[in-house]
Amino acid sequence: MKSRNNLIEQLKPLPYFDKNTVYQLGRQLGLENTTVDTYISRFLKYKEILQLKNGLYVSASFYGINRSDISYTFYLANVIRKPSYVSSWAALQYYNLAAEAIHSVTSVTTKVTRDYQTKAGNFEYRSIKKDLFSGFSLGKGKFDYFMASPSKALFDLLYFRTYQFRGLTIEKIKTLIGGLRIDIDEMNKEEQEKFFAMLEGM
Repeated sequence: MKSRNNLIEQLKPLPYFDKNTVYQLGRQLGLENTTVDTYISRFLKYKEILQLKNGLYVSASFYGINRSDISYTFYLANVIRKPSYVSSWAALQYYNLAAEAIHSVTSVTTKVTRDYQTKAGNFEYRSIKKDLFSGFSLGKGKFDYFMASPSKALFDLLYFRTYQFRGLTIEKIKTLIGGLRIDIDEMNKEEQEKFFAMLEGM
């Protein structure tokens, strides 16, 4: 019991951890991997840790302390699937360009499309070509995260929604933006110009 308590105490300060990290900490406590596996199962059963995906976790206490910090949510989105950056509705809402209620964080990745429904939130990942995996930067907060610029967030949203802008004119795209209740006029002029330049490059 003492080693179990020591192990969970060492996991609590970590923003996330994988199974190998737990094995390493377990070895420092003289625990076999099979024992650590048993402890992980119990931690999950008693909700002391939350599973982000297979083999990736966060302690319930760390998540509880940081769950209301949007930078932590975006940070987790980057961690769950690498490489990725936060985009689409989540980024547009962050920039106050969309009023849509967000129930999951959408990110863009070069890996295959995949969704994760976790106790720490719902995370969606949309696959994009490597040459379009751009237009993002490092956002600063209590936790750092990669996020699309306003223009790229809008581009990504429409890219996936319109099946890569097939057969759409600029005017039709403008109408679509209005229908989605996205306030493009609130986007600064430079970002608007970047958005339309990206469309012309398609």
